Amino acid sequence: MMNGGAAGAMAEAPVGAVWTKTCQVLKRELGEATFGSWLGQAALRETGDEVCLVAATGVARDWIRRHAWRRIGELWAQNDPLGRRLDLKSRMEMDSAGTVSRPPAAAPLAANAPMITPEVFEVEAEAAPVAARQGRLLGLQERFSFDTFVSGPANEFAFAVARRVASWADGHFNPVLFHGPYGFGKTHLLNALAWEAMRNAPEKRVVYLTAERFTTTFVKALQDRQTQAFKDELRNADLLLIDDVHFVAGKPTTQEELFHTLIALVEDGRRVVMTADRSPTELSEMEPRLRSHLQAGLVCGIEPADRTLRLGILERKLATLAQQGRFLPSARPDVLQFLADRFTDSVRELEGALNTLVARVGADVARLTLDDAQSILRPHLSCNERKVTVDMIQKTVAEHYNLKQADLISERRARAVARPRQVAMWLAKQITTRSLPDIGRRFGGRDHTTVLHAVRRIESLKGEDASIARDLDVLLRKLRG
Repeated sequence: MMNGGAAGAMAEAPVGAVWTKTCQVLKRELGEATFGSWLGQAALRETGDEVCLVAATGVARDWIRRHAWRRIGELWAQNDPLGRRLDLKSRMEMDSAGTVSRPPAAAPLAANAPMITPEVFEVEAEAAPVAARQGRLLGLQERFSFDTFVSGPANEFAFAVARRVASWADGHFNPVLFHGPYGFGKTHLLNALAWEAMRNAPEKRVVYLTAERFTTTFVKALQDRQTQAFKDELRNADLLLIDDVHFVAGKPTTQEELFHTLIALVEDGRRVVMTADRSPTELSEMEPRLRSHLQAGLVCGIEPADRTLRLGILERKLATLAQQGRFLPSARPDVLQFLADRFTDSVRELEGALNTLVARVGADVARLTLDDAQSILRPHLSCNERKVTVDMIQKTVAEHYNLKQADLISERRARAVARPRQVAMWLAKQITTRSLPDIGRRFGGRDHTTVLHAVRRIESLKGEDASIARDLDVLLRKLRG
């Protein structure tokens, strides 16, 4: 096996020389940090005339497939005079080659293959159960199930409603609308509902599509004079699921069709569930009567995940990644706490950060230190990181605790001042690049050991004191805009 990152070691082998040239271009195009995270641990395995690129983990394989596989195919074809085919698999797939249950690998890349799209990587339909086959046809994601959905105070009502709808129980509200900002789990919940509904009643007809797909399909039906077929396709559904319905706002013709579809289904006793990024009252560009009908059923808001829920999501995600990569689902508590405190606004970003760490170090994630984790994630975060200064932190903390900024840098040691000062120091360590001595200087010339004590004290308290944990959550959100 030849490591993709160790270009020099592969140069002697012809296949290694091809991969070296490919890597040189990829590093320039993707950047050193991105290349190192996803392709740096990849390796080539050659068997006869076939060559396979082996990703360190299933997560890395999926990232390569989505973001780099097409370009890799082009570069491989340009650099390989023998026209050998290149496959893509994870290390676990290679180790378990020949088993029926392994995930689908990327389609081979022939020397003259121009472009490859993710649709090529489907499992043979005949080998899948009815629900799985139907789900793939609908575009559902298998990883989004009720089993992988982590519930908590922020989403437990929406979760309970989704499970009830999926059970086909009587006495349901119709339509149901789940709303919340990007990355709050709406798509996960809708996918999970669809999977469960199909398993509970295989004879029922479930239709799932995004509002964007609804729009483009409807427009094409208009152009092809096939609107009746389009109407029949949707209005014969026992359960219609539409994701991101806010997409139709400002599109009068599409809204008109969606309105009549909604009315037809509800009046016929069929079920409709949708998601949006805002509540219906805030969808100002949406046609009033459609907005009114969305409000007429059950509107479920999904709130931002609190710290406890974010930690639960990380633990569940780590268990899933560990199962895929065959390693123990273990990570240092301070690393998980750092992720939970750093990624507060989007579950997708939270999981993406963990994906990056696991893809980079694999089974060694259990030994990954906080400094190592921050170092790995820093290149990926710097472009999106809002510039937060110690001065901004002091002002925000002082306002939150009804103090003056001068109190935080004063010599006052009363608990009403000392604790907020420690909170501000902890925040400065978490979300700025300042060193401990530098932070100390900005807090009235204090020693770096004082800052270290404050950081450790708040780390300890946030796991014991719910009010401190809430304060940190609120302050992190304010500071990150």
